[in-house]
Amino acid sequence: MYGWVFLLLWAGFVDLSVTQHTDTLTCYGSYYASLYAGDDEPIALDCPLECDCPSAYPDAMYCHSRNLRHVPFVPSRMKYVYLQNNQISGITDGVFDNATGLIWIILHMNQLKSDKISNKVFTKLPKLERLFLHHNKLDRIPEGLPRSLQDLRMNHNNISSIPADSFRGMTNLTALRLQSNAIEDLGGALESLQSLTFLDLRGNQLTKIPERLPLNLSQLYLEHNRISTVPVDFLQNRPELRFVRLSHNQLTDNGIPPNTFNVSTLMELDLSYNKLEKIPTISTNLMNLYLQANHIKEFSISSFCRVVDMANYSNLRVLRLEANEISSRDVPPEALLCLRMATNIDL
Repeated sequence: MYGWVFLLLWAGFVDLSVTQHTDTLTCYGSYYASLYAGDDEPIALDCPLECDCPSAYPDAMYCHSRNLRHVPFVPSRMKYVYLQNNQISGITDGVFDNATGLIWIILHMNQLKSDKISNKVFTKLPKLERLFLHHNKLDRIPEGLPRSLQDLRMNHNNISSIPADSFRGMTNLTALRLQSNAIEDLGGALESLQSLTFLDLRGNQLTKIPERLPLNLSQLYLEHNRISTVPVDFLQNRPELRFVRLSHNQLTDNGIPPNTFNVSTLMELDLSYNKLEKIPTISTNLMNLYLQANHIKEFSISSFCRVVDMANYSNLRVLRLEANEISSRDVPPEALLCLRMATNIDL
């Protein structure tokens, strides 16, 4: 009697186990079938174990903030790779070789060192547009950068010099960020960058405005350097330059030739936190002028308007003169007519 009961229970157990196994196989079968999505090869199994490759973004690989110490091999289908905020100190040959369609490589906030980056690691990426290498420990520009680059970020590193051929052939580069390094001179390293419109060189060791800057520059940031002079033809030779920021330098009146900033194309000029004693002559087209924290002793109306009447006036909107040696009592009455467009004047 007990033998029959045992046999029936055993049969039920076996049957139940088979049913569960079948359901499990069906589940895994559906999962793997979804990976193929009608293609001949899987689109998820090639994702490195250290990263996420969500199906919603099949050409993006997310490996950021994972305490990684190396760059994993990138699958061929990837166009966007996010590796920021890790502990990566080097990049070996081959990690990007299969992904020749890469458009973005994001590697900021790591521990990258120049001697641990292969000279050929970027050479097989003809479509790369953005390369973010800021906040690392690099002491030079990597070799073999693709000519397709449009946005290169190398700020907050330890770069002190840039060889003349560092950016050779990079005619598509429009934005270059090199702030917070230790650069003393650029020579002619940027001269060939014919598409460059944005250049950030804040917080370096420059003692003069770099020579032979690209002619199409629109925005130039030179704050927190040691610049004491401005070339006489600095702006005349660059008609596209709209924004110039030179605050926190060593500029004096003698270091700025007459009419240096009197060019009709300039829209914003920042000369704050320098050693100026006079207001430099500016164009009536200038919109924003920052002169706070200098040693200016006189409010010279001729710096803004050569002729003061109903037909001649400055287009200046913002004028900052606080932390100088003048007050509202030093402003002549005709300033109201000359600066009639101003919405903000700080003394």
